[in-house]
Amino acid sequence: MSQLSSQSIGIFDSGIGGLTVAHAVTKLLPNENIIYFGDLAHLPYGDKSTAAIQAYTIKICDILLQQHCKLILIACHSASSAAYDLVKEYVASKAQVINVIDPAVNHIREHFTKKRIGLIGTRQTVNSNIYKKKIDDLQLEIELRSLATPLLVPMIEEGFADNNILTQTLSNYLSHSELDNIDALLLGCTHYPIIKQQIMDFYEKKITLIDSADISALAVKGLLEHHHILNMQTNTPQHKFYVSDYTEAFLASAKWFFPDVIHFEHYPLWE
Repeated sequence: MSQLSSQSIGIFDSGIGGLTVAHAVTKLLPNENIIYFGDLAHLPYGDKSTAAIQAYTIKICDILLQQHCKLILIACHSASSAAYDLVKEYVASKAQVINVIDPAVNHIREHFTKKRIGLIGTRQTVNSNIYKKKIDDLQLEIELRSLATPLLVPMIEEGFADNNILTQTLSNYLSHSELDNIDALLLGCTHYPIIKQQIMDFYEKKITLIDSADISALAVKGLLEHHHILNMQTNTPQHKFYVSDYTEAFLASAKWFFPDVIHFEHYPLWE
């Protein structure tokens, strides 16, 4: 096994959402070391400009490269839509780079030909039209209906995932005519798997949910296998967690995914 195989997978998001992806990766690839960066100082990314998201993203990637990550996973749909190409150019051959959008599109290509799919996500993701462009390019008669749901991320980040206020807000969004008569709903934000049960309850389990966290983990495994850099060692993995700012709600919510004692190191993007 090469020395590169034992190096870490870097994963980042604006907040707690990326932990859904990190959790999925650790479940699927228990030997891999994870370095997670939550940019809490600038969340949510979905309401930021493209230029701002790109600036945050490049700074975080620089930190992950300094940690010698072999692969960087952009665990945020807003950052994936705004900065993926820029990250690929910046990282170049120093590490593999993967986003959460392309694996979801590949999953849709394989399973949802001639279907009507709803998409909920941040304003940045929806307004970028990146999913529509990529799905239209498949030419598989897939109809995509998108709806921006900007209130969900801050409510989840503030610990309202099991609250009646979020349930009512979610119901108002999902009742929108844009999402009528869909066959599947794409969770176009890595925060949304946290409220997957509430979404399924609204639809009475009559539609399929497309969860990008699990799909992205599978894509990470495939990319590592392709480049022969899977970590085959069975030692206890060493995970590191960094945040650009502290919030009590984030630290409490993180225990949903990593219940063992974990330490979040404060690492401001700019002093």
